[in-house]
Amino acid sequence: MTLFAALRLPREILFGKGQRHALPVVARKLGSRALICTDERFAATAIFAEIIASLQAADIDVLVHDRVLPDVPRDTVAACVEEALAFEPDMVIGIGGGSCLDMAKCAALLITHRGKLQDYYGEFKVPGPTLPLIAVPTTAGTGSEATPVAVISDPDRTLKVGISSPYLIATAAICDPELTMTCPSGLTAIAGADALTHAIEAFTAARRGGDHSLAQNHVFIGKSDLTDHFALLAIKLLGGSLEKACKDGSDEDARADVMMGALAAGCAFGTAGTAAAHAIQYPAGALTHTPHGLGVATMMPYVMNYNRSVSTDEMAEIGVALGLDAKARNADEMAEATIREISRLFAAIGITPTLAALGLAADKLDWTAEQAIGIERLIKNNPRPFDLTAMRRLIQAAYDGDLAAAAL
Repeated sequence: MTLFAALRLPREILFGKGQRHALPVVARKLGSRALICTDERFAATAIFAEIIASLQAADIDVLVHDRVLPDVPRDTVAACVEEALAFEPDMVIGIGGGSCLDMAKCAALLITHRGKLQDYYGEFKVPGPTLPLIAVPTTAGTGSEATPVAVISDPDRTLKVGISSPYLIATAAICDPELTMTCPSGLTAIAGADALTHAIEAFTAARRGGDHSLAQNHVFIGKSDLTDHFALLAIKLLGGSLEKACKDGSDEDARADVMMGALAAGCAFGTAGTAAAHAIQYPAGALTHTPHGLGVATMMPYVMNYNRSVSTDEMAEIGVALGLDAKARNADEMAEATIREISRLFAAIGITPTLAALGLAADKLDWTAEQAIGIERLIKNNPRPFDLTAMRRLIQAAYDGDLAAAAL
């Protein structure tokens, strides 16, 4: 038997309307003192006040850190931890978007193991379990509630930095679509496009075999039948409902589909990993100061066309999950139709179509290519290999808006 698969997930995942009300019971199993990481906007809402009151009613003492910033600046984590150490929390609860969840992961890490955040950059640098973490997302995009990764911005580095370890996976993820109902259309689009990109890159990631040491030495290990299951579910849900959720934020069914899609995508890429679209976004995003989800979605159709020659069958399966009619098409025609549909969907929700429109300067294309190809943990996942020339050509195609040139 040669079949190999792997999956790393939270111990408990709760999904559905009103599931936030389970938080006190879930938290009480972990202790009686909770550090809560959120941002200033959500901390001012009535729903947040209700959540805090419910925890206190369950005899859980809380310390609220409500100063989480986008992209989690490195030194803000140290400030949060210094504030929390005297409180001696039994758990950390992250409530908010991806940055709030990543802050919670980093806080749990440093409260437990101390030191500096930069001691843990990279893969498998976390030496052991951290404080239990409960992740409660309020946007539907990053999938951080299910992944082993925290991304931060370091002022000493141009690109954002990742800390990757199975020990960062939340103990529990509580996903309540009602928490996304007030998410603005633009943020819904960017977050949802990020999630769809996660799912596509996880499903088309390289399959890297069954060496018993693979999952012990790498956090992202490529696609398998288990990650494919979650990736296709995410593609189906997001393909069917993301556009609806962007057009009508009050559509409860669409909101639920998008949040489930983001969760499923996180379950997929948290083990399979992402690839070239993410590798290119890191330098492009650093130069343009644009949201992560916008950058990866801008790149996705071009990366799909680059990979199409080696991922034709996977692209065709993605098309079926998106609801495209496969009866009159062979696999190559279906793959082409799939890429067109992703381009159409992203255009419909306002995703920037080119790197030029994203704001990337023409004289930075070489630097962007050099930086992207150096992000080995992502490039090794791409199903079609890269050299610097191929990367530079792909980035030029995405800059020019020439989808056909991306396949060369």
